[in-house]
Amino acid sequence: MTCHALAASLPGAVDPGPVLDAAVRGWWPELSERWPVLWSDSVPTRFAAHRLRAELHRPVDPAGPAFRAVLLRYEDEGAGCEDGGAHLVLVAHHAVLTPAALRDIAHVLLGRRPAAEVTVPLGGHEPPKGPHRPRVDWATGDAGAGDRTGVVTVPVPAGAPAAALVLARYEHRDPGDGLPAYATVLEDPGPMDPAFSHRLAFQSAPFPLTLVPRGTTVELHHQLRHIDDACARAFARHLTHVHGQLGRVPLAEIELIPREEAERLLAPPAGKPRPDDPTRIAPTRVGTARIDSTRIDTAFDARADRHPDAPALTHDGTTTTYGALRERAERLAAGLRAAGVRPGDRVGIRLERGADLVATMLAVLKAGAAYVPMDPAHPEERLDRTARDAGVRLVVRDTAPYLGAATRIDRLRQGTGQDPAYVIHTSGSTGRPKGVVVPHTNVLALLDATREDFALTADDTWTFFHSSAFDFSVWEIWGALLTGARLVVVDHWMARSPEDFHALLVRESVTVLSQTPSAFGQLRAVDRSAKERLSVRLVVLGGEALDTRPLLGWFDRHPEDRCRLVNMYGITETTVHVTAATVTRRGALAASRSVGRPLPGWTVSVRDERGRPLPTGAAGEIWVGGAGLALGYLGRPELTAERFVTDPHRPGRWYRSGDLGRLRADGSLEHLGRIDSQVKVRGYRIELDEIRAALLEDPVVTAAAVVLSGDAFEDAAGVRIDAYVVADGDIGDVRRRAARLLPDHMLPATVTAVAALPLTPNGKLDRDRLPAPQPAKQAPEPAKPVPVAVSASPGDLVTVLTGVWEEVLGVPVGPDDNFFELGGNSLYAIRVGTALRERGLPALPMRLLYTHPTVRALSGAMGDE
Repeated sequence: MTCHALAASLPGAVDPGPVLDAAVRGWWPELSERWPVLWSDSVPTRFAAHRLRAELHRPVDPAGPAFRAVLLRYEDEGAGCEDGGAHLVLVAHHAVLTPAALRDIAHVLLGRRPAAEVTVPLGGHEPPKGPHRPRVDWATGDAGAGDRTGVVTVPVPAGAPAAALVLARYEHRDPGDGLPAYATVLEDPGPMDPAFSHRLAFQSAPFPLTLVPRGTTVELHHQLRHIDDACARAFARHLTHVHGQLGRVPLAEIELIPREEAERLLAPPAGKPRPDDPTRIAPTRVGTARIDSTRIDTAFDARADRHPDAPALTHDGTTTTYGALRERAERLAAGLRAAGVRPGDRVGIRLERGADLVATMLAVLKAGAAYVPMDPAHPEERLDRTARDAGVRLVVRDTAPYLGAATRIDRLRQGTGQDPAYVIHTSGSTGRPKGVVVPHTNVLALLDATREDFALTADDTWTFFHSSAFDFSVWEIWGALLTGARLVVVDHWMARSPEDFHALLVRESVTVLSQTPSAFGQLRAVDRSAKERLSVRLVVLGGEALDTRPLLGWFDRHPEDRCRLVNMYGITETTVHVTAATVTRRGALAASRSVGRPLPGWTVSVRDERGRPLPTGAAGEIWVGGAGLALGYLGRPELTAERFVTDPHRPGRWYRSGDLGRLRADGSLEHLGRIDSQVKVRGYRIELDEIRAALLEDPVVTAAAVVLSGDAFEDAAGVRIDAYVVADGDIGDVRRRAARLLPDHMLPATVTAVAALPLTPNGKLDRDRLPAPQPAKQAPEPAKPVPVAVSASPGDLVTVLTGVWEEVLGVPVGPDDNFFELGGNSLYAIRVGTALRERGLPALPMRLLYTHPTVRALSGAMGDE
């Protein structure tokens, strides 16, 4: 807390108490019962200097008046001061009173000016409430530095305006907000009155950063445990650069860092050349056809040519070799050609996870087209919109009609690595999902960038766990098949049962596992009590924020030297992954949120709102360049131009991610969340505005708002989407109608009716004034688990299921209430299965819950199992 303080010596007989009481009632009648009073204390002479120093350094009480007056009387009159036996000490919070106002108050209390001649209004801000906890996220410090400080002299005559602007740029905030709690510029009080001993400012705990004006310079005092010398010197350099532009350049156009420093920050990344570099990989020819080896299908064929009998894919106990998978893909490709598919077309694939899904993806690529994954679990209307948006030539729902005669179609293929390989749709703020067009060469570049570091070989076994409509599946499928490994398909229902999935990992000796943190948390819970040991050597985590702290238990069972955990940050528009960070036990203990350094061939930059590079440690928008950039958004040239930009500071194309982050001194990236309304839920990137648009399609809804509740970082399964609607009728079916357009992970858990949406004075949604979300019923008191025999009767099952659903969902449950209409989702379903197992019941097949979503129906189905 920053305060102004001064001390005035006075004869011991003077009592300013009555003057203070009368003055402050006239100055601040609005303070009512919080009028400042004069505190008086007798101090032994030998402690005079110490007590005076302590009183000058003691902040005002945050819970009391923001101004304090203390009279220190010394036992031996004349000791400790020249003019008498006492000191009057005045202290005020800097946001309430200026140094000049404090001097005026002192003159009144000392009888030098009448109170009526002095106007001392309160400042425009309330002092900050609560404990002061300095935190500097943009700098690197030394935890072992203790209270030691460093000092850097900055050659500028005044620091406050420039410092506010520099810190605002460092933290991606409005400079009008002033200085943050951990930094202050001490105000120059002007000419000193010789009657006063005046301190410009102090704090209850030393500030990490303090700027002290010294005539024509400013001293930058920095606590070494928060800000090291290098960061302090960089701040001073930027402060000087910004100050030199004040008054000459509009504030919005002021450059934070000198041009030469910006060029160093944008140095091209070190790494391997891109796979489509003609000096590295030459195309081949088969007959008269040009075969580009940077295509996914030709890279797969090269694997199949070398090892046709090697296992490529296992599903439901059946293994398909590379040669057999290629033959089936060739037959499907011929069938697709016969059905009218031509190079450059887009083909929708609406198949369950399995061997045919992978073979069809290959077939589409061999036919020279791009595949558009369409998850059958998504609502029918959403799938129809995806197909229309992509302009697909056809949608494959069954492979049988396309199985033509086996033939090699190399002679028909004329494509290159820059042709689109797939189009994956991500959530869109307008309610219309965006189709991201990714070329073949990007996928090859991703494998080229990770193959050596991750030691990916043909000896590995991977899992295909995620929806084909989620780009994590691109990494899983092609990561395995283009490195010669075996791919184990995890079907829809097994992916929803952590126990069955864990058993599959053991049975198939899986070595490379890719998971969102949400799914991995469920798997870890099963693994803790499992007797069988996993063979996994590499776990790739991505898709959402990772809390590293719960990983300590995993390290106990799977030491770092046996299983490597890698946290990866990525975006669909930049081909799945951008950065990688190996997670260690030490990092988990420190709760690290680093997502690591860019992959070879990728580059990352942090920019301000005008696209200007920010220095190390400063928060801004993450820009991604290099090998992984998509071709753009399908049929959305304006949006493509807005997000895929040419950098004026460095030639090349970049993707503006909309993510907030900062680069650390070691070159690693910290991901700080989203800048816009986009969020991550269970690994999927969604726009809350798309959910809002779906709600507004309901005929009874006239206005809607959507908010995210819970903490995705702390508990991904506990994140909840809540909707608020203004309606002209009953809202009972609003959620059910929204389910026709929105997949499970985007469906609001609650829909609450409001008379009107609360707005801020600027006309924006005032989230703080929204009522608590209202489920259909009031939540009961959570019940304690009741042990149940495995041979429980149907009546017992109803009782136990009801209690478990109420515990998981937090609402009362009737025998015919639908689990999903009460706010349930796939992760809550997994929690239900875990709770039932803890009560002594057999594992719940997830399919049963989806096909029998009421207590009455589920208890009957479980009884029949």
